[in-house]
Amino acid sequence: MPQFNLQDYETVADRLKRALKDHPDLRIVTHNITQQHDRAISTWVVYTEVFLNAQDQANKCPKATGLAFEVDGVGMAQKTSALETCETSSIGRALANMGYFGDKKASREEMSKTLKPATPKNYQAALENINDLEGLRALYLEAKQAKQSNELLDKIRAKADGLTGNTGKD
Repeated sequence: MPQFNLQDYETVADRLKRALKDHPDLRIVTHNITQQHDRAISTWVVYTEVFLNAQDQANKCPKATGLAFEVDGVGMAQKTSALETCETSSIGRALANMGYFGDKKASREEMSKTLKPATPKNYQAALENINDLEGLRALYLEAKQAKQSNELLDKIRAKADGLTGNTGKD
């Protein structure tokens, strides 16, 4: 059972309202920086920049930035809107880095993720969808850390060797 109360955490929407009240010309720019290897392991990555005004934006001088990642999940929101959830988290982190947070830096949305049961990753499906060396390396490290079977690790290594032309026979 969690040892925290979600009501103690501010929502991203509340942070945004406060920031807009203080800075009516506030500009928020989000960037989906998800790469092929991220999608191969069912993740999204979003980077957010917060500018106080148009001049700061034109000068590429953000007041704060935020970064978030999200994993496609089994719940309806995560099945259909994981990217949007990631964007919201990234905005919340950028606003927190700008000083817009209550007693706690994490947002209510971020903390609510800790209440959701973890979905076991389908490493075999991820392996079938990765076709680049960087993605295979990331999957191998993740699978090894998750204490997956040696058989799976060998399959990942073999696919990587196939991409590099390394047959393992010296």
